[in-house]
Amino acid sequence: MNMIFRQMQPSDAGAVELVEKACFAMPWSRKAFWEEAAKKDAYYLLAVDKSMDREKVVGYVGVWLIFNEGHITNVALIPEYRGKGIASLMIKNIISVVKKRAIDSMTLEVRPSNEKAISLYKKFGFKSVGRRPHYYLNNNEDAEIMWLIFNDI
Repeated sequence: MNMIFRQMQPSDAGAVELVEKACFAMPWSRKAFWEEAAKKDAYYLLAVDKSMDREKVVGYVGVWLIFNEGHITNVALIPEYRGKGIASLMIKNIISVVKKRAIDSMTLEVRPSNEKAISLYKKFGFKSVGRRPHYYLNNNEDAEIMWLIFNDI
């Protein structure tokens, strides 16, 4: 496996949509990713496997850059690439990207039932600060709100 990380371009929207469909019950559309890639206040980092003859997008993490905060929108990695440390590398890389843009904190929402994701975020210093009741539409599950303040790490 030869993994590289790079910024998503609008032309990547179709490949990112395939990752999205493999990971989420209520996936975003190709058009939504195309629009996100074109925004100046958003940054999507792709995990790309280049070990084949061509590039294969296997995961992504997106962040909205709002004033001095970064809001992680989604983290997705197709199932056959999980458990290999790629998600950790994606989070590490997106934190680096955000810090270079003079952002001083990051936030995200995560399902409380997603213990692996919560453990991953805690590894990078994210802390739980509360819940958003009934946040997820497909099953009415709450969202755990997590923050990472760069002065804290």
